[in-house]
Amino acid sequence: MLYKLTNVIEVFVFDLMDSILKTKTEMCTCDKCKADIAAVALNQLKPRYVTSQLGDVITRTEIMDSDLRTAIVVSLTEAVELVAKSPRHGRD
Repeated sequence: MLYKLTNVIEVFVFDLMDSILKTKTEMCTCDKCKADIAAVALNQLKPRYVTSQLGDVITRTEIMDSDLRTAIVVSLTEAVELVAKSPRHGRD
């Protein structure tokens, strides 16, 4: 049986990204910039992989009740600032 691995931190990064980008109206929101933001933020965070729905629920609950959520928001905010200073869209 093949199990699907899910990095719950990655899911949270993408879930929170749009709300952070709403506060940065000058920031480009093209798919390339969003992918770059996610990559920068995720490289600063420790992954949390799960293989079941129960593991997903438990990990999400832990994240919501911990300083990890704050770390995700900080990493995302820093990533937005970095990508905003030097967007790569159109340069590949």
